[in-house]
Amino acid sequence: MSELTSQSLVKLCKSIKEKKVSSTEVTKAFIERSEKSKTLNAYITTDFENALTKAKQFDEKPNLDLKLPGIPIAVKDLFCTKNVKTTAGSKILQSFTPTYESTVTDNLWNAGGILLGKLNCDEFAMGSSNETSYYGNVQNPIDENLVPGGSSGGSASAVAAQLTPITIGTDTGGSIRQPASFTGTVGLKPTYGSCSRYGIVAFASSLDQAGPMSQNVEDCALLHEVISTFDKKDSTSINFKRNNYLQELTKNIKGKKIGIPKEYRVEGMPKEIEDLWQKGIDHIKDCGAEVVDISLPHTSYALPTYYIVAPAEASSNLARYDGVKYGFRAEGKNLIDMYEKTRSEGFGAEVQRRIMIGTYVLSSGYYDAYYLKAQKVRKLIKNDFDEAYKQVDAILTPSTPSSAFKIGEKKDDPVSMYLNDIFTVPVNLAGLPGISIPAGHDAKGYPLGLQIIGKAFDEQNILNIAYAMEEKIGFKNNITDWWIK
Repeated sequence: MSELTSQSLVKLCKSIKEKKVSSTEVTKAFIERSEKSKTLNAYITTDFENALTKAKQFDEKPNLDLKLPGIPIAVKDLFCTKNVKTTAGSKILQSFTPTYESTVTDNLWNAGGILLGKLNCDEFAMGSSNETSYYGNVQNPIDENLVPGGSSGGSASAVAAQLTPITIGTDTGGSIRQPASFTGTVGLKPTYGSCSRYGIVAFASSLDQAGPMSQNVEDCALLHEVISTFDKKDSTSINFKRNNYLQELTKNIKGKKIGIPKEYRVEGMPKEIEDLWQKGIDHIKDCGAEVVDISLPHTSYALPTYYIVAPAEASSNLARYDGVKYGFRAEGKNLIDMYEKTRSEGFGAEVQRRIMIGTYVLSSGYYDAYYLKAQKVRKLIKNDFDEAYKQVDAILTPSTPSSAFKIGEKKDDPVSMYLNDIFTVPVNLAGLPGISIPAGHDAKGYPLGLQIIGKAFDEQNILNIAYAMEEKIGFKNNITDWWIK
């Protein structure tokens, strides 16, 4: 059974299509491994019984033309799943069961996927370590003392630990790429508007984007092919010609121009991150691509801009959780008292902090000084990328300023925690695609990632670059199954 869980998505699909293995066997293997891995706390809700039933139904009438034929998949608990609890990692939604399906998960099931369960995440996707979840922190399968990153920490942990062959996360400021880097997995943040946001619990509407997380670039390409579709139900969904991302995957990147931004060499960056970046540059050259030094002058303003724009949108989006329509409700002496108690008891500290920041920057007298100014700087950041892409095809940077840190290490220092997103946030502000691939290890043997940033809707290009680099890097994850009980 363990042989099945260690196989790539592409290989599992091939084996099922060639009838070498059944969907039931594959599903059983992942369920058994997941049940032995409760220590990781990767799941919030499991749907194993239903998954087995659906796998058996698939085997009775197999449709082998599907892209994910009978493949079991666990997904981040930010995606609404019909008749399956969706909590967003929060107490305020602990009893919420949607009556509808998110478009992205609907695409998975229509392609033949089978839901295994919902994966843990930072509360309302607010966090960089998966420590803000009401359901407790997730452990990194690399080491029990490490965070898996956030907010898609449960998703990254589950993929790295082979509890699911692939998964989907959401990325608002790096929440797919940062945990991918911390766990030695692949994470793609698509272009804003590439994947539908319908049915995803909102954090910051102009930044949120769903994306694939996987063991390798091939699997990532296939999963992105499935989830990236135009959706009339989402006003921000963009109708453009999608590629056959897996079929068009190539390692031939000869002649591509790859930009190296000087502003990403930040003060105090560890030498091992600098060395990793240099190795990545060498790999790019070995693949026949050309390296070009570029400048993204407004990079240093990205983090403060993000932490004005994102909380502002969050405070607006989270106003709907008032104890009236759905979710947790506290007892109060009157309506106002009930509102106040519901929100103070239902939201965790980090969510409350961001709501307060957001409400402040949107308040009368501060809107122009903070929010409006942040939106103008956001435009400058996007302009930097537009200028850079006049001379390069993609940009190579580190994914994170360090490897995974210890559980609890930064919990009481929110500013230090926010700095983890320093290399990922500009991509979201500009609405561009970015992919993190595992590229090496630090002195302790913890994974480190490199990020490739592309032009809008040019996911095929960055997948190709990642595919070529993946072969050169030859990364192997140092996982020992210490969590198996």
